[in-house]
Amino acid sequence: MEKDNLRNKKLIAIAKFILLLLFIIGIPAYLFIFQYDLIMSFHSLDEVRDFLLRYELVSILVYVAFPIFHVVIAVIPGPPFHIASGFVFGFWLGYVLTMTGILIGSTITFYLSRKLGKDAMYLFFGEEKFTKFINLVNSKKGLIAIFLIYLIPGVPLKEGLGYVVGLSKIKLLPFLLLVLIGRTPAVMVSILIGTMYDHESYTGIIILASIVVILFVLAAVYYKKVMKRINAWFDKLSTEE
Repeated sequence: MEKDNLRNKKLIAIAKFILLLLFIIGIPAYLFIFQYDLIMSFHSLDEVRDFLLRYELVSILVYVAFPIFHVVIAVIPGPPFHIASGFVFGFWLGYVLTMTGILIGSTITFYLSRKLGKDAMYLFFGEEKFTKFINLVNSKKGLIAIFLIYLIPGVPLKEGLGYVVGLSKIKLLPFLLLVLIGRTPAVMVSILIGTMYDHESYTGIIILASIVVILFVLAAVYYKKVMKRINAWFDKLSTEE
């Protein structure tokens, strides 16, 4: 009886993991193979703008859906939509809509991983190894690494972090706080570029890009001081359940 229960638990864990893989791999693969032209069209800023304007009154709901899809299946590119939101909705509305979509998408990936993947990880890697992984992700160093990946533009696999964090002991709200604070600077810059582009303020775009470069140089120069402040902030962030 006990063996049957154990076998059933293993089968359920594997079935849930397969379902999770459908979200992470299956849906993106389908879109990339069968909807390749559609996906590629979203790399064009003008086509993204025209796509959003085509829906007029419902464009807000349509737009919020794209950051969600971008985070959950990571096939639809994010930056063109962030920039386009600047000249379709304006700076503040564009920011609110973008971060709303990102936070909803991050919540979905978090719970998909936690509900569908956690049991399988224990099954595949064993309790000892997986517990070490959980402790690493849940440590201050792990949280800082996650925050920096979100903060630094161009770092790959941002969207996949929700699936990783969902396997750990990190609570949802602290995770969403990391997402909100870490992703806000790059999202704001992208939306501001879109707003300036709409007003044909090309000089402003150049100035903004220069400021971003200067900030990165200063962060590199004063790396130790920056990390000290980040460490102090994470000391206040409780992630214990």
